[in-house]
Amino acid sequence: MPAPSAPSATAPSIVETDIPARLDRLPWNRFHTLVIAALGITWILDGLEVTLAGAISGALKASPTLQFTNTDIGLAGTAYLLGAVLGALGFGWLTDRWGRKKLFFITLAVYLVATFATAFSWNLWSFCLFRFLTGAGIGGEYTAINSTIQEFVPAKYRGRTDLIVNGSFWIGAALGAGGSVVLLDPAVLSPDYGWRMCFVIGSALGLGILLLRTWVPESPRWLVTHGRGPEGDAIARQIESHGARHDPAPLPKLRLHVRTHTPLREVFHALFRVHRQRALVGLALMSAQAFFYNAVFFTYALVLTDFYGVGADKIGLYILPFAAGNFLGPVVLGPFFDTVGRRPMIAGTYIVSGILLAGSGWLFQQEMLSATGQTIAWMVVFFVASAAASSAYLTVGETFPLEVRALAIAVFYAVGTGIGGAAGPILFGALVDTGSRTSVFAGYLFGSALMIGAGIVQAIWGVASEGRSLEDIATPLSAATTP
Repeated sequence: MPAPSAPSATAPSIVETDIPARLDRLPWNRFHTLVIAALGITWILDGLEVTLAGAISGALKASPTLQFTNTDIGLAGTAYLLGAVLGALGFGWLTDRWGRKKLFFITLAVYLVATFATAFSWNLWSFCLFRFLTGAGIGGEYTAINSTIQEFVPAKYRGRTDLIVNGSFWIGAALGAGGSVVLLDPAVLSPDYGWRMCFVIGSALGLGILLLRTWVPESPRWLVTHGRGPEGDAIARQIESHGARHDPAPLPKLRLHVRTHTPLREVFHALFRVHRQRALVGLALMSAQAFFYNAVFFTYALVLTDFYGVGADKIGLYILPFAAGNFLGPVVLGPFFDTVGRRPMIAGTYIVSGILLAGSGWLFQQEMLSATGQTIAWMVVFFVASAAASSAYLTVGETFPLEVRALAIAVFYAVGTGIGGAAGPILFGALVDTGSRTSVFAGYLFGSALMIGAGIVQAIWGVASEGRSLEDIATPLSAATTP
């Protein structure tokens, strides 16, 4: 792999740029739509991947080769999440050093190879290994893509765009659910081949996305800080050419020290000393949503099969409406994060999600819901929770400096998922194995408490970042003083 480009020996040590202001003043144009489609489709792919893994749990148990237990399925889910944690950290660090564009090709390639390999798993440990590597690719995608999108989208649209892009995960979930109904039908494929074909199809779709990304440019903001100002200016002009003419009046400029990379010592000083309060907010939001989502969704199929007697080949039919509620939440609520504001909307969606989960969990424990009723209840819960979870990625991306943005997303995704997400599937898999609704309800209550607590943290210490430039929210570490 070629070494990343560095500033030339003749490049100035300090540059002045108006690129951030130029990008933020733009109206929404064709370029924004295209870049969101090319990069945001990652979340559709992730939704497809995770949904297939959840929907095939019954098939994995019935597989003559694998014969998984519920605990094995929870272990496989945890392997995927641990891979995502380590992938986010490693690839996030490289994203800030090598650039956004290079990394979103590398991470997608890792995903493609690992997903294809999963189709040929022969036992629990091979399946877990390939799921771990798949998660590593997806974890790296989160960091590279989130940072790129936030750096391209104008400030006034950043909140709703980020939420809708992250919420598009559930379009993939719907596709995965629908596909699983066909592929897991024993009349179509035998039980030991249907689940394998699910992963083959996922890798094939990823290959198409790889080709779609070839035209997406590097982030102009990243280029400027790495001494490649002319390249950044050319890309900014290209983006501006898609929109309407603007007042030619000069815009405010930033003065930045050129740097090839940011030392890790400075990274952690920025994350945990300078912005310590923001770090605590990001950690609370990411941990709560990770446990909430992964605990419930990774064991969704197990609850339906073990407590409601739903056949493994019919799980997808119940995931479809669940996915619809999850996607519609960010679409409907997203604009309010830019108008009403980040602090009240993030806090409100977290707290309401926790209350709704506790209520639906009580109905489940009291056996007052059918399989259809349970699905409707979760549709309502996750209509709100999906917007809340997406806002966690928005928060950790926009409240930290440009030079450490990708790594900040990676660190809080990794820590949050490690604390809240990795334990969730194993815990809930074990709770479902007890056959006790009360035990499962206790798990729901714990997830509910985490969401309410995170909402309170956001209400007190969250940052009001709506409509503001990224450089205004968090001054770049490379900022130079005005002479």
